[in-house]
Amino acid sequence: MNVLVIHGPNLHLLGRRDPGIYGTATLARLNAGIKKHAAALGFKVRAFQSNSEGRIIDLLTANAAWADALVINPAAYTHYSYAIRDAIEALALPAVEVHLSDISRREPFRRVSVIRPVCLAQFKGEGALSYLKALDYCASIKGK
Repeated sequence: MNVLVIHGPNLHLLGRRDPGIYGTATLARLNAGIKKHAAALGFKVRAFQSNSEGRIIDLLTANAAWADALVINPAAYTHYSYAIRDAIEALALPAVEVHLSDISRREPFRRVSVIRPVCLAQFKGEGALSYLKALDYCASIKGK
């Protein structure tokens, strides 16, 4: 299975940005853990990070033919990017939304995800483990 992993805005700041909420691991370390877990599942991964809504949509479109599934942390775009939501829906990739923090226990504006309705599942609040659980979920739907 080929899995496209997209990290949204400000995730390049992991390790420096609010470590009490997002942890101390860097994006490079997070990606290394994702790739290691994916390899153990027999998956190939392409991981990208962008602060740009348009770039995220371009990455989705450019990798849609390669990918069998999508794991996406839309970050702040979670709450208002109908453009990313529409791209996920249009490409019809099995998608899983992830968040390092538990967005349902954060500020009121963070509790709403416009992305969730076009995803098969959402994993949140477990740091890097949220991504690994998303990969496990992809394994459970493989071939369905």
